[in-house]
Amino acid sequence: MKLKFFQLAIIVAVLSFTACNKGTGQTAISGNADLNNELDSVSYSLGVDIGKSLKSSGVDNISMDVFITGLSQALKGDSVQINQQDAQMLIRGYFQKARMATMQKNLEEGRKWLAENAKKEGVVTTKSGLQYKVIKKGEGPLPTDTDVVKVHYKGTLVDGTKFDSSYDRGEPFETKVSGRIIKGWTEALKLMPVGSKYIFYIPTELAYGQNVRPGGPIKPNVPLIFEMELLEIVPPADNTSK
Repeated sequence: MKLKFFQLAIIVAVLSFTACNKGTGQTAISGNADLNNELDSVSYSLGVDIGKSLKSSGVDNISMDVFITGLSQALKGDSVQINQQDAQMLIRGYFQKARMATMQKNLEEGRKWLAENAKKEGVVTTKSGLQYKVIKKGEGPLPTDTDVVKVHYKGTLVDGTKFDSSYDRGEPFETKVSGRIIKGWTEALKLMPVGSKYIFYIPTELAYGQNVRPGGPIKPNVPLIFEMELLEIVPPADNTSK
């Protein structure tokens, strides 16, 4: 989140709110907004965007009355109770604490989910913590680290949210077993004979951990589920450039 843009968007969004409530003494927002013109629509859209950004950053609540007071004082050029440098430090610190709290919560909930999942019939847990369930076991060879393979897969979160799928793209994913993929995938591929279809439950330590794209569907420290189908090991003559 770029702070300067964030602050500008906040000002634009709340200006519409304060103008609508001028002279009413109201500082609470309730009901639906009146979108009577382009400025209203843009203001509302900015408000929604900012709200979602705040929530995705770990901020579930905000003191709206205090927020509007600070905004009003800054716009009018009045004396403010916290100077800009201290305000920026407070904001950075708050977001950092919120992110850390969210990551810890995700980690604990993910571990709890995997512990319960490990008890289910047919689920096997490896030494690394990777879990899998065999849907179909093929009769082909097992891949090695140096092999290039073709895989069809679907990736979901534990709540069922799909975040990626080679099936949706209409073509299998090709990768070296020890290539630039998550550790859980490297281990998973070496467990599957060609022709197999497994479901893998990958703990965050073997997935992306904290290194996820901000705003993306995968949150820090969450386990991932992959339904994987190992189609073939690509012949060496065809993968020399991989």
